[in-house]
Amino acid sequence: MLLADFGTSYCKILDTESSDPPRLTATRALDRKIQVDLATGHNGKRYAKQYVNELTALARGGISLIAEESFTLLDCGSRDIKYVSYREGKISDMGWNAECGASMGFTIELLEKYYDIDFHGVSVPKSSFSVTCGVLGMSHIFDAVVTGSSETEAVAKFVKSIAVNAYNFAKKPETVYLSGGLCDNPLFVKSFPCPVISLGRFVLLEGLKESRYLQG
Repeated sequence: MLLADFGTSYCKILDTESSDPPRLTATRALDRKIQVDLATGHNGKRYAKQYVNELTALARGGISLIAEESFTLLDCGSRDIKYVSYREGKISDMGWNAECGASMGFTIELLEKYYDIDFHGVSVPKSSFSVTCGVLGMSHIFDAVVTGSSETEAVAKFVKSIAVNAYNFAKKPETVYLSGGLCDNPLFVKSFPCPVISLGRFVLLEGLKESRYLQG
């Protein structure tokens, strides 16, 4: 069975009959004729025989990967942020923010490339900006540079702002299990005001694997 998470910037595709790991493809390079058996993600309905809601896939992926009965799993993608919380093995809360969390992952990737920043070598700043939207928040970077901050320092404050915003949106859990492409950004991960356990960018695929047995 062919499973896929069709994200805004990247697509994750898994062939369950193969021993190969999931394949990561930039959405812009995706074969527009592709059809999979089961999908989730922003463009999932377009390319799949059956579709699973992203929050559903996230919740099922979390249960599959996390041994605890109580946890909060936060997914930070290119286009939006979403979370699901479990208490004693049952869903207690969830949320999806495609407006105030707009394009934050995409914006961070753009800034990384534009300013040629290696986030592995950037320390977490002491302060951050008041940012609720990835796109609109870029003005803070330009203002900071004009007033004397280095480009790297200004971008680091922006990244910390986005992490704090995501943490607040998930209702300030004691520990965050993190999903999505920003798991690979060490500055973003270290900017959370709580411990973070990164699960990588294939959590929704794990949720699809669980969904195979539940689809009619």
